[in-house]
Amino acid sequence: MDVSGKKVLVVGLAGSGVAASRMLLSRGAMVIGNDSKTEAEIRDAAEQLRKLGAMLSLGGHPESLFVNADLIVVSPGVPADLAVLESARAAGIEIISEPELAGRFLRGRMIGVTGSNGKTTVTTLIGELMRAAGAEVIVGGNIGTPLTSLIEKSTDRSWTVAELSSFQLEMIESLRVHVAIVTNITPDHLDRHGTFENYMRAKHRIFLNQNESDWAVLNGHDQGVADMADQLGISSRRIYFSSKGSETMTGEAADVYLDGGVIQTTMLKDYRGAMKVMRLEEIPLPGMHNVENVMTALAAIFCAAGTGVDGLPALCEAIKQFKGVEHRIEFVAEIDGIKFYNDSKATNVDSTMKALEAFERNIIVILGGKDKDSDYTVLAPLIRERVKQVILIGAASDKIASQLEGSSEMSRARSMQEAVLKAMEVAAAGDVVLLAPACASFDMFDNYEHRGRVFKEAVYKLASKLHSGWTGRLTT
Repeated sequence: MDVSGKKVLVVGLAGSGVAASRMLLSRGAMVIGNDSKTEAEIRDAAEQLRKLGAMLSLGGHPESLFVNADLIVVSPGVPADLAVLESARAAGIEIISEPELAGRFLRGRMIGVTGSNGKTTVTTLIGELMRAAGAEVIVGGNIGTPLTSLIEKSTDRSWTVAELSSFQLEMIESLRVHVAIVTNITPDHLDRHGTFENYMRAKHRIFLNQNESDWAVLNGHDQGVADMADQLGISSRRIYFSSKGSETMTGEAADVYLDGGVIQTTMLKDYRGAMKVMRLEEIPLPGMHNVENVMTALAAIFCAAGTGVDGLPALCEAIKQFKGVEHRIEFVAEIDGIKFYNDSKATNVDSTMKALEAFERNIIVILGGKDKDSDYTVLAPLIRERVKQVILIGAASDKIASQLEGSSEMSRARSMQEAVLKAMEVAAAGDVVLLAPACASFDMFDNYEHRGRVFKEAVYKLASKLHSGWTGRLTT
């Protein structure tokens, strides 16, 4: 793709917008950065882009910019149905996402990870396992490192492991994912996609440019994944993982599965048949969902790296050493026998369910934030069974309280700091305090990372107040 001399409008100037602008400018494009936020709201990004040579239009979306561009690159936070984008489409202007732009320049092959939950953990773990297998690998995407910033690191031999959100996938055209992974599909982002069907179709676009030589790694016991594969079809080779035995919910054989407390695979075989990979208790991360994450990553490695039996010990050791990712059931501290966990990445109901399932009982859970048109009633059975008290924060508090009425004791907090103090007041030794909000963060915080770090800071401050010699530090 030759962008030299072309007028490219980059819409949305957060991390991916800045990275896309930088890459385009380095290739001779005339870049105009556009954002609905004002100069004061994005001062650092604005200063950086001006120094690079970009022109800026801030505080709105002038239609003239959109209909006169040669190309429009849209950041994931910008709705695909924005009125000015519709005007640009009508004018015949090409509109693509930042991953689509990156895909036209990245060398090598790609492993793409999408799904409602588990994407970040799976993406990170695949990167670790690819390195353990001796492959040349770079990791980015929705995980926090824009794909356009990885272009110069890519080679003909490299694998790019990319977390891809529904927002990013809905505007791809030619991006080819050689190993496409769908961890699960449950209702999420309905405030943006409108219907579950639209959300599912956006996820399905990860398979858009695959052929029969590529791979699709699918959750064999997820109804949303089964419906997507059945209704929309997949042209690549299907590989299934299952935490419920050697068959999928549709009766097909699972390729990587849990049986008798042991992860096994038919993708590697010895004279006895399926190969035993590792025991359940060897996986350091809590929760069955993390067992599924490990199986997902292993299936992807077997597809991409073709690791044989001799390579298994290195993969298993990498899994044993894997500490997880920040904000995903991340252990923060233990204070007087009470354990605090940060799962700020639980931005939807299904993710919160998985977090609750990771602990058997005596949970004080912090819920709330910006609602995404979610149904919180499905949390009620787990809350009745395992939760000692719910502490509500944020804009969705009233809705959650109404939908979960009678399932547990509830209290409200006006800030994260107050929520941590309230949790400590009702907790006893052996209890778990869990931040798993089931909501977006944008009502009170910049993003889920900001929310998680504020939670951790509040826990550390409480610990140092109660125990002056406590030396915990914020993970960055």
